[in-house]
Amino acid sequence: SVRRRQKKPFAERAKDHCRLFTAFLFSNVGIIILVVLYMTAGSSMFQIIEESAANSRWADIPITREMLASQLWNISSDTLNGEDKSMFTAEYEKKLVVYQGHIIKAVRGGWPGNDESNQWTFDKAFLYSLTVITTIGYGNLCTRTEWGKVATILYAIIGMPLFLLYLSNIGDILAKSFKWIYAKVCLCRICPGVARKRAMRERRKIRALTHSNINERDMEEALENISNISSISQLSGEDLEDDIVADIEDATHTVTVPITICLMIMIGYIFMGSLIFLQWEDWSILNGCYFCFISLSSIGFGDFVPGDKILSHSPGKMMDMRFIVCAIYLLLGMALIAMCFNLM
Repeated sequence: SVRRRQKKPFAERAKDHCRLFTAFLFSNVGIIILVVLYMTAGSSMFQIIEESAANSRWADIPITREMLASQLWNISSDTLNGEDKSMFTAEYEKKLVVYQGHIIKAVRGGWPGNDESNQWTFDKAFLYSLTVITTIGYGNLCTRTEWGKVATILYAIIGMPLFLLYLSNIGDILAKSFKWIYAKVCLCRICPGVARKRAMRERRKIRALTHSNINERDMEEALENISNISSISQLSGEDLEDDIVADIEDATHTVTVPITICLMIMIGYIFMGSLIFLQWEDWSILNGCYFCFISLSSIGFGDFVPGDKILSHSPGKMMDMRFIVCAIYLLLGMALIAMCFNLM
């Protein structure tokens, strides 16, 4: 039949579906989904690679602690039996210095500070994946195995261009949306004079047409073009024959958002983040603002990191929420920075 003859071959239909799928992936919605899925896959990968190695690396710490306790007990027993206290005090110091060095080395190597906590949980690996593709790189959590280092290199090679594409697309759409909202508010409420000037220009065109030698058909066409503009407001008590909505839509292409508004957006976003971390981390407002600025600017010193406490007694669910919210905060914040650059 005709339908069978017009039906495309399977190969062509597969190509069409692939093109549609690729176009969706690199659309505004698709790029967000792609970045989130990429970070999710990365967090699972790093968790699998590093989790078992991290657990085995710190297995000797409880043994070392028990040995120290046993040695100190033996020294205390000898002291109680009348031995020289000064000699045993020196032995105490030697044992404690050795144990202190062991603990410092373990903490610098990434030891979380207690035996039960797992360093490479999914939420921590998720934040680590974000710091890799955004080039923040706090440094508090890093891969220790050879496979983990290779995976980090390959993950960054693919993830960094993907994140730049995310910033470009989302920053552009946010800038257009904000500019449209700004033009709506400015032209409708704050700056009605722009619409008034447009109306005066149209009135002058009408007067010029009535005083010139033109035929009736040209006059009808000109009046018809102007009458298509719907009146949505009144100026000086008269009905205007201009479309203020069209004024606004035209102005969105030429409107310039002041730099002060862009700065206010970023300052407000940083201050909002500092309030969140004030509640969760007991940081001061200054330290919270400092962390947010250092993170959003991708400097990432690593001196302040959410949940980075040696002995944290926060519930597990709160820790999960803390890292996930921090990742979302950084993703949205960097998109806002890209938006502000597009607006300038």
